[in-house]
Amino acid sequence: MIAYVEGRLLDAGEASAVVLTPGGVGYELQLTAPALSRLPAMGGEVCFHVHTVVREDAFDLFGFETPDERRVFAALISIPKLGPRKGLAILSMHGVDDLYRIAQTEDLAALTSVPGIGPKTGQQILFELKYKLKTAPGARPSAPAAPGGTILGDTLAGLAGLGYSSEEARPVVAKVLEDEPDLDVSQALREALKALGKKR
Repeated sequence: MIAYVEGRLLDAGEASAVVLTPGGVGYELQLTAPALSRLPAMGGEVCFHVHTVVREDAFDLFGFETPDERRVFAALISIPKLGPRKGLAILSMHGVDDLYRIAQTEDLAALTSVPGIGPKTGQQILFELKYKLKTAPGARPSAPAAPGGTILGDTLAGLAGLGYSSEEARPVVAKVLEDEPDLDVSQALREALKALGKKR
């Protein structure tokens, strides 16, 4: 797994750059728009923290200027149906600190300003990010949330944001948590959405 690349800038395009390492290997990295804008002249020294995405039909490398940016990207693409291209688009418009703020304040308008992110998708992304990005970089972690009732209430709140009524969602979420009491909120939300989808 490639996690870090350092070398000279060999080429740059609209969405990616090629870094030539001292060993003579060139890596093409997909970059955010701000990172592309800060590239040096050809031949200049560059270094990137890398997230590797391996699929049956592709082996893609995504480069980031800081470890925090790479961690946030990993959190983004762990959200169901949010692929690496869309994750990169989000990070191109909103930096790490801004995304922590967006997640914690549930700023849907900021998130839906990203092309391809509509209100319903944005609401689901926000709900997941709120729990994946609990503390900003360098901040002390907050005390863990109380189990049980908090998870039920937060899951119901997330479903309400997706258009489900409390009457429709509450028995489903209660059953999910009864069957699997160790689920966190994002896992409970996913299981509840599956169960609700079967009912409709």
